[in-house]
Amino acid sequence: MKRLLQAPNLALATLWADQLSGAGIAATVQRAYASGIAGEIPPDQSLPEVWVIDAADHGRAQSLLHELRHRPHRHWLCAACGESVDGPFDQCWNCGAMAPGG
Repeated sequence: MKRLLQAPNLALATLWADQLSGAGIAATVQRAYASGIAGEIPPDQSLPEVWVIDAADHGRAQSLLHELRHRPHRHWLCAACGESVDGPFDQCWNCGAMAPGG
C-alpha cells in the first residue's frame, strides 16, 4: 500500500477512493474517523487519507485524481433544451442531454 493524498474531509476521501476503484485502481480510505481525536493530535494528523493498495498503481492514480480534481471550466448551451450549462459538466442538468463532443 502507498499513500496517495490527504483529503480535507471524509466525503471527498471516499469519493476519490470510489473514483479510483471505478477506474480499476484498488484504493482505500485510512484515518476515516480520526477527526474525533482532533485536538488530542495535530489537526493535519486527523484528516482522512486515500491509499492505493498496489504501490505500482500510485503514478496512474495520481494522474487520474489530478485530472478529476482539475477539470476544465467551460460554458455550453444544451442542443436539446437550450439550457445554459456552466462548469465542468458533461451532461445538461435540466434535461440530461450530453454536452457537444462529450
